[in-house]
Amino acid sequence: MSAEEECNCPPCKPGLPAWLATFGDLMSLLMCFFVLLLSFSEMDVLRFKQLAGSMREAFGVQAQIKVEDIPKGTSIIAREFSPGRPEPTPLNEVRQMTTNVELHTLDVRSQVGESVLEERQAESEEEQRQQQEEQAQQDAMKFAMALSAEIGEGSIEVETDGTRIIIRVRERGSFLQGSARIQDDYIPVLERIRDVLITVPGRVTVQGHTDSTPYVGRQFESNWDLSAARALAVAHELFSDPRTNEARFTVSGYAFSRPLVPNDTEANRARNRRVEIIIEKSELLEQMPIRTNPPSISEPERLMPNEIF
Repeated sequence: MSAEEECNCPPCKPGLPAWLATFGDLMSLLMCFFVLLLSFSEMDVLRFKQLAGSMREAFGVQAQIKVEDIPKGTSIIAREFSPGRPEPTPLNEVRQMTTNVELHTLDVRSQVGESVLEERQAESEEEQRQQQEEQAQQDAMKFAMALSAEIGEGSIEVETDGTRIIIRVRERGSFLQGSARIQDDYIPVLERIRDVLITVPGRVTVQGHTDSTPYVGRQFESNWDLSAARALAVAHELFSDPRTNEARFTVSGYAFSRPLVPNDTEANRARNRRVEIIIEKSELLEQMPIRTNPPSISEPERLMPNEIF
Protein backbone atom coordinates (compact mmCIF):
# COMPACT_ATOMS: atom_id res chain seq x y z
CA MET A 1 0.00 0.00 0.00
CA SER A 2 1.36 3.37 -0.95
CA ALA A 3 1.55 6.42 1.26
CA GLU A 4 -1.38 8.03 -0.58
CA GLU A 5 -3.65 5.09 0.07
CA GLU A 6 -2.71 5.11 3.79
CA CYS A 7 -3.63 8.75 3.98
CA ASN A 8 -7.00 8.09 2.34
CA CYS A 9 -7.86 5.25 4.89
CA PRO A 10 -10.55 6.41 7.31
CA PRO A 11 -9.36 6.72 10.87
CA CYS A 12 -10.11 3.74 13.21
CA LYS A 13 -12.73 4.17 15.91
CA PRO A 14 -11.33 4.37 19.40
CA GLY A 15 -12.09 1.48 21.89
CA LEU A 16 -12.57 -2.28 21.56
CA PRO A 17 -14.21 -3.87 18.52
CA ALA A 18 -18.00 -4.24 18.65
CA TRP A 19 -17.97 -8.06 18.28
CA LEU A 20 -15.94 -8.45 21.49
CA ALA A 21 -18.91 -7.40 23.63
CA THR A 22 -21.11 -10.15 22.11
CA PHE A 23 -18.34 -12.73 22.63
CA GLY A 24 -17.89 -11.70 26.28
CA ASP A 25 -21.62 -11.96 26.93
CA LEU A 26 -21.73 -15.45 25.41
CA MET A 27 -18.83 -16.66 27.56
CA SER A 28 -20.44 -15.26 30.71
CA LEU A 29 -23.72 -16.98 29.92
CA LEU A 30 -22.00 -20.32 29.34
CA MET A 31 -20.11 -20.03 32.61
CA CYS A 32 -23.33 -19.24 34.53
CA PHE A 33 -25.07 -22.16 32.87
CA PHE A 34 -22.46 -24.70 33.99
CA VAL A 35 -22.31 -23.20 37.49
CA LEU A 36 -26.08 -23.68 37.79
CA LEU A 37 -25.82 -27.28 36.59
CA LEU A 38 -23.19 -27.98 39.23
CA SER A 39 -25.22 -26.31 41.98
CA PHE A 40 -28.35 -28.32 41.07
CA SER A 41 -26.54 -31.68 41.10
CA GLU A 42 -26.62 -33.84 44.29
CA MET A 43 -24.19 -36.51 45.42
CA ASP A 44 -25.24 -39.53 47.45
CA VAL A 45 -22.29 -39.74 49.80
CA LEU A 46 -23.35 -43.02 51.39
CA ARG A 47 -23.81 -44.74 48.07
CA PHE A 48 -20.51 -43.34 46.84
CA LYS A 49 -18.72 -44.75 49.87
CA GLN A 50 -20.37 -48.13 49.42
CA LEU A 51 -19.42 -48.21 45.77
CA ALA A 52 -15.88 -47.14 46.55
CA GLY A 53 -15.61 -49.78 49.28
CA SER A 54 -16.93 -52.52 47.02
CA MET A 55 -14.52 -51.55 44.31
CA ARG A 56 -11.64 -51.49 46.76
CA GLU A 57 -12.48 -54.91 48.21
CA ALA A 58 -13.25 -56.43 44.82
CA PHE A 59 -10.00 -55.31 43.22
CA GLY A 60 -7.88 -55.35 46.35
CA VAL A 61 -5.87 -58.27 47.79
CA GLN A 62 -7.01 -59.85 51.02
CA ALA A 63 -3.70 -61.45 51.88
CA GLN A 64 -0.48 -62.27 50.16
CA ILE A 65 -0.23 -66.04 50.33
CA LYS A 66 1.26 -68.75 48.19
CA VAL A 67 -1.08 -71.23 46.64
CA GLU A 68 -0.30 -74.32 44.67
CA ASP A 69 -3.31 -74.07 42.37
CA ILE A 70 -5.29 -71.25 40.84
CA PRO A 71 -8.56 -70.75 42.77
CA LYS A 72 -11.50 -72.20 40.88
CA GLY A 73 -15.20 -71.42 41.31
CA THR A 74 -17.83 -74.16 41.34
CA SER A 75 -20.30 -72.19 39.21
CA ILE A 76 -19.74 -70.28 36.01
CA ILE A 77 -22.87 -68.23 36.72
CA ALA A 78 -21.44 -66.65 39.86
CA ARG A 79 -19.89 -63.34 38.83
CA GLU A 80 -17.85 -62.51 41.88
CA PHE A 81 -16.47 -64.09 45.02
CA SER A 82 -16.05 -63.11 48.65
CA PRO A 83 -16.52 -60.53 50.02
CA GLY A 84 -19.05 -59.62 47.32
CA ARG A 85 -22.36 -61.51 47.03
CA PRO A 86 -22.75 -63.68 43.91
CA GLU A 87 -25.54 -63.22 41.46
CA PRO A 88 -28.23 -65.95 41.14
CA THR A 89 -26.66 -69.37 40.85
CA PRO A 90 -28.15 -72.84 40.52
CA LEU A 91 -26.15 -73.99 43.55
CA ASN A 92 -27.00 -73.18 47.17
CA GLU A 93 -23.33 -72.67 47.96
CA VAL A 94 -20.60 -71.23 45.77
CA ARG A 95 -17.06 -71.61 47.02
CA GLN A 96 -13.61 -70.64 45.90
CA MET A 97 -10.99 -72.43 47.90
CA THR A 98 -7.23 -72.57 47.85
CA THR A 99 -5.40 -75.85 48.33
CA ASN A 100 -3.77 -74.55 51.50
CA VAL A 101 -6.85 -74.87 53.68
CA GLU A 102 -4.98 -74.15 56.88
CA LEU A 103 -4.33 -70.53 55.92
CA HIS A 104 -7.21 -69.01 53.97
CA THR A 105 -10.46 -70.05 52.38
CA LEU A 106 -12.56 -67.84 50.19
CA ASP A 107 -16.24 -68.75 50.61
CA VAL A 108 -19.41 -67.32 49.23
CA ARG A 109 -22.43 -68.85 50.97
CA SER A 110 -26.00 -68.30 50.10
CA GLN A 111 -27.73 -68.59 53.46
CA VAL A 112 -30.52 -66.08 53.06
CA GLY A 113 -32.96 -68.69 51.77
CA GLU A 114 -32.14 -71.12 54.58
CA SER A 115 -32.55 -68.49 57.31
CA VAL A 116 -35.87 -67.32 55.88
CA LEU A 117 -37.06 -70.92 55.68
CA GLU A 118 -36.06 -71.57 59.30
CA GLU A 119 -37.85 -68.42 60.47
CA ARG A 120 -41.01 -69.37 58.63
CA GLN A 121 -40.85 -72.90 60.00
CA ALA A 122 -40.41 -71.59 63.56
CA GLU A 123 -43.36 -69.23 63.11
CA SER A 124 -45.46 -72.06 61.72
CA GLU A 125 -44.59 -74.33 64.64
CA GLU A 126 -45.38 -71.58 67.17
CA GLU A 127 -48.68 -70.88 65.45
CA GLN A 128 -49.51 -74.59 65.45
CA ARG A 129 -48.64 -74.93 69.13
CA GLN A 130 -50.91 -72.00 70.03
CA GLN A 131 -53.75 -73.56 68.05
CA GLN A 132 -53.24 -76.86 69.87
CA GLU A 133 -53.27 -75.09 73.25
CA GLU A 134 -56.49 -73.27 72.34
CA GLN A 135 -58.03 -76.55 71.21
CA ALA A 136 -56.94 -78.18 74.47
CA GLN A 137 -58.69 -75.41 76.42
CA GLN A 138 -61.89 -75.94 74.47
CA ASP A 139 -61.81 -79.72 74.94
CA ALA A 140 -61.11 -79.29 78.66
CA MET A 141 -64.27 -77.19 78.90
CA LYS A 142 -66.24 -80.13 77.47
CA PHE A 143 -64.97 -82.40 80.25
CA ALA A 144 -65.60 -79.70 82.88
CA MET A 145 -69.21 -79.28 81.75
CA ALA A 146 -69.83 -83.04 81.75
CA LEU A 147 -68.24 -83.46 85.21
CA SER A 148 -69.40 -80.24 86.86
CA ALA A 149 -71.05 -82.05 89.79
CA GLU A 150 -67.95 -84.14 90.59
CA ILE A 151 -65.68 -81.11 90.20
CA GLY A 152 -67.84 -79.25 92.70
CA GLU A 153 -67.58 -82.17 95.15
CA GLY A 154 -63.81 -82.29 94.74
CA SER A 155 -63.64 -85.90 93.54
CA ILE A 156 -62.42 -84.92 90.05
CA GLU A 157 -60.07 -82.20 88.81
CA VAL A 158 -59.77 -81.04 85.18
CA GLU A 159 -56.86 -78.87 84.09
CA THR A 160 -54.68 -78.12 81.07
CA ASP A 161 -50.89 -78.07 80.81
CA GLY A 162 -49.91 -76.62 77.44
CA THR A 163 -51.31 -79.05 74.87
CA ARG A 164 -52.24 -81.65 77.51
CA ILE A 165 -55.61 -82.18 79.20
CA ILE A 166 -55.39 -83.81 82.64
CA ILE A 167 -58.45 -85.44 84.24
CA ARG A 168 -57.53 -86.32 87.81
CA VAL A 169 -59.76 -88.96 89.46
CA ARG A 170 -59.20 -88.93 93.21
CA GLU A 171 -59.47 -92.03 95.36
CA ARG A 172 -62.41 -90.67 97.35
CA GLY A 173 -65.59 -92.10 95.84
CA SER A 174 -63.85 -94.10 93.11
CA PHE A 175 -61.89 -96.77 95.02
CA LEU A 176 -61.91 -98.17 98.51
CA GLN A 177 -58.65 -97.76 100.38
CA GLY A 178 -56.16 -100.43 99.29
CA SER A 179 -58.51 -101.76 96.58
CA ALA A 180 -58.39 -101.62 92.78
CA ARG A 181 -62.09 -102.28 92.25
CA ILE A 182 -64.12 -99.31 90.97
CA GLN A 183 -67.17 -98.65 93.11
CA ASP A 184 -70.48 -99.17 91.35
CA ASP A 185 -71.68 -95.62 92.09
CA TYR A 186 -68.64 -94.23 90.25
CA ILE A 187 -69.11 -96.12 86.96
CA PRO A 188 -71.55 -93.50 85.50
CA VAL A 189 -68.86 -90.85 86.08
CA LEU A 190 -66.36 -92.84 84.00
CA GLU A 191 -69.03 -93.31 81.33
CA ARG A 192 -69.41 -89.54 81.01
CA ILE A 193 -65.64 -89.19 80.75
CA ARG A 194 -65.61 -91.88 78.04
CA ASP A 195 -68.40 -90.21 76.03
CA VAL A 196 -66.40 -86.98 75.81
CA LEU A 197 -63.08 -88.78 75.36
CA ILE A 198 -64.34 -90.51 72.21
CA THR A 199 -64.90 -87.14 70.53
CA VAL A 200 -61.52 -85.64 71.54
CA PRO A 201 -58.50 -86.58 69.38
CA GLY A 202 -55.07 -87.27 70.81
CA ARG A 203 -53.05 -89.92 72.60
CA VAL A 204 -54.43 -91.01 75.98
CA THR A 205 -52.39 -92.15 78.98
CA VAL A 206 -54.04 -93.66 82.07
CA GLN A 207 -51.71 -93.33 85.07
CA GLY A 208 -52.17 -94.76 88.56
CA HIS A 209 -50.60 -93.10 91.62
CA THR A 210 -50.50 -93.87 95.35
CA ASP A 211 -49.08 -92.21 98.44
CA SER A 212 -45.86 -93.20 100.19
CA THR A 213 -47.55 -95.36 102.82
CA PRO A 214 -46.40 -98.98 102.32
CA TYR A 215 -49.12 -101.29 101.06
CA VAL A 216 -50.46 -103.73 103.63
CA GLY A 217 -52.64 -106.52 102.28
CA ARG A 218 -52.70 -109.80 100.44
CA GLN A 219 -54.15 -108.81 97.06
CA PHE A 220 -51.07 -106.85 95.92
CA GLU A 221 -47.41 -107.02 96.76
CA SER A 222 -46.68 -103.26 96.77
CA ASN A 223 -47.93 -99.81 95.84
CA TRP A 224 -46.59 -100.41 92.33
CA ASP A 225 -49.05 -103.26 91.80
CA LEU A 226 -51.89 -101.26 93.36
CA SER A 227 -51.32 -98.16 91.20
CA ALA A 228 -51.04 -100.22 88.00
CA ALA A 229 -54.16 -102.22 88.87
CA ARG A 230 -56.20 -99.07 89.47
CA ALA A 231 -55.07 -97.54 86.15
CA LEU A 232 -55.93 -100.80 84.39
CA ALA A 233 -59.37 -100.92 86.03
CA VAL A 234 -60.16 -97.41 84.75
CA ALA A 235 -58.87 -98.34 81.29
CA HIS A 236 -61.05 -101.48 81.19
CA GLU A 237 -64.09 -99.36 82.01
CA LEU A 238 -63.24 -96.96 79.19
CA PHE A 239 -62.73 -99.91 76.81
CA SER A 240 -66.16 -101.33 77.58
CA ASP A 241 -67.62 -99.12 74.84
CA PRO A 242 -66.78 -100.52 71.37
CA ARG A 243 -66.41 -96.97 70.03
CA THR A 244 -63.22 -96.53 72.05
CA ASN A 245 -60.04 -96.88 70.02
CA GLU A 246 -57.81 -98.88 72.35
CA ALA A 247 -54.73 -98.21 70.19
CA ARG A 248 -54.74 -94.62 71.46
CA PHE A 249 -54.17 -95.71 75.07
CA THR A 250 -51.19 -96.36 77.27
CA VAL A 251 -51.69 -97.67 80.82
CA SER A 252 -49.02 -97.24 83.50
CA GLY A 253 -48.54 -97.26 87.25
CA TYR A 254 -46.16 -94.95 89.12
CA ALA A 255 -46.92 -95.76 92.78
CA PHE A 256 -45.55 -92.91 94.96
CA SER A 257 -42.82 -91.77 92.51
CA ARG A 258 -44.76 -88.77 91.15
CA PRO A 259 -46.59 -87.06 94.03
CA LEU A 260 -48.55 -83.86 93.50
CA VAL A 261 -47.75 -82.62 97.03
CA PRO A 262 -45.42 -83.88 99.76
CA ASN A 263 -46.70 -86.93 101.64
CA ASP A 264 -46.39 -85.23 105.00
CA THR A 265 -50.06 -84.91 105.98
CA GLU A 266 -53.13 -87.09 105.64
CA ALA A 267 -54.79 -84.55 103.34
CA ASN A 268 -51.75 -84.51 101.06
CA ARG A 269 -51.54 -88.29 101.00
CA ALA A 270 -55.21 -88.46 100.05
CA ARG A 271 -54.61 -86.06 97.18
CA ASN A 272 -51.69 -88.11 95.89
CA ARG A 273 -53.86 -91.25 95.70
CA ARG A 274 -55.34 -90.74 92.26
CA VAL A 275 -55.76 -91.98 88.68
CA GLU A 276 -54.95 -89.49 85.91
CA ILE A 277 -56.34 -89.61 82.38
CA ILE A 278 -54.03 -87.48 80.24
CA ILE A 279 -54.92 -86.50 76.65
CA GLU A 280 -51.93 -85.25 74.65
CA LYS A 281 -52.94 -82.92 71.79
CA SER A 282 -49.52 -82.74 70.16
CA GLU A 283 -49.72 -83.36 66.41
CA LEU A 284 -46.40 -85.19 66.46
CA LEU A 285 -47.91 -87.83 68.73
CA GLU A 286 -51.06 -88.08 66.64
CA GLN A 287 -48.95 -88.75 63.54
CA MET A 288 -47.21 -91.73 65.17
CA PRO A 289 -48.19 -95.07 63.61
CA ILE A 290 -51.00 -96.90 65.38
CA ARG A 291 -51.47 -100.63 65.19
CA THR A 292 -54.75 -101.50 63.50
CA ASN A 293 -55.13 -104.76 65.44
CA PRO A 294 -53.84 -104.14 68.97
CA PRO A 295 -53.67 -107.12 71.30
CA SER A 296 -56.49 -107.51 73.76
CA ILE A 297 -55.74 -106.32 77.29
CA SER A 298 -56.27 -108.84 80.02
CA GLU A 299 -55.35 -108.43 83.66
CA PRO A 300 -52.30 -110.61 84.42
CA GLU A 301 -52.03 -112.71 87.53
CA ARG A 302 -49.28 -110.44 88.82
CA LEU A 303 -48.99 -106.87 87.52
CA MET A 304 -45.49 -105.70 86.76
CA PRO A 305 -44.44 -102.35 88.33
CA ASN A 306 -44.54 -99.11 86.40
CA GLU A 307 -45.38 -99.64 82.69
CA ILE A 308 -48.07 -102.27 82.00
CA PHE A 309 -47.41 -102.49 78.26
